[in-house]
Amino acid sequence: MSLYFKTQVTDHICTIQLDRGKSNAMHLEMITELRQLLAQQKNDPAIEAIVLQGKEDFFSSGLDLITLFDYDEAKIHEFWESFIALIYDLAAFPKPSIAAITGHSPAGGCVLALCCDHRVMAEGDYIIGLNEVPVGIIVPQCIFELYSFWLGSAQASKFLLEGKLLAPNEALTAGLVDEVIPFNRIQTAAFRKAKQYMQYNKNAWQASKLNIRQTLLEKIKLTQGEAIDQVLKQWWAPATRSILQTIIENLHSKKS
Repeated sequence: MSLYFKTQVTDHICTIQLDRGKSNAMHLEMITELRQLLAQQKNDPAIEAIVLQGKEDFFSSGLDLITLFDYDEAKIHEFWESFIALIYDLAAFPKPSIAAITGHSPAGGCVLALCCDHRVMAEGDYIIGLNEVPVGIIVPQCIFELYSFWLGSAQASKFLLEGKLLAPNEALTAGLVDEVIPFNRIQTAAFRKAKQYMQYNKNAWQASKLNIRQTLLEKIKLTQGEAIDQVLKQWWAPATRSILQTIIENLHSKKS
């Protein structure tokens, strides 16, 4: 039974809807479950594509900092191992993967979308981008490589170091998303793109996708251990803990 996702299969397309609280913030158990779901869809011959979808107003707010802040050293290490493994699993997913970005998608939410082949974002007062640096979290090289894969190195560098968050139309202009459409048409658009990819010869399409991403995937694998060590050293630094504490207090005050 799925705790943090809802799945539905239509026309050989599996919709995987993130379903944890209001904002789909990610913790260890959610990431573990998503990796399991991806493995199932990858190995199921009846599934020809996936749509990764959020809920109205949120695709995913990123990492659940409130929960992660209280992880001990062993669990936070396990979390980052699992998160980078998830990035690899999704980026290396051989079948077509479409991100239906139904609202806000900063930080880790943006990373999930970047792993997909096509990104459809809802119109509205939403933001998407990687804002880890202002929070005091080091961006691993593999995430920079993923950002650069779509945006180019110069633009990805500038956006990352500024922690830039973009409105949907800004993201469209930058190449971060491929379509911006009304929320009520987002799944239709995602399915349309999935079906376009599905009409091609499966072996030719999947092999070409993995060939195109070969260098990216190798870099994710090669830098995994180094990235985790670097992120965790910064994670426990007093200055970072202080920033995180302030963010968490603000989140709690908004909830109350």
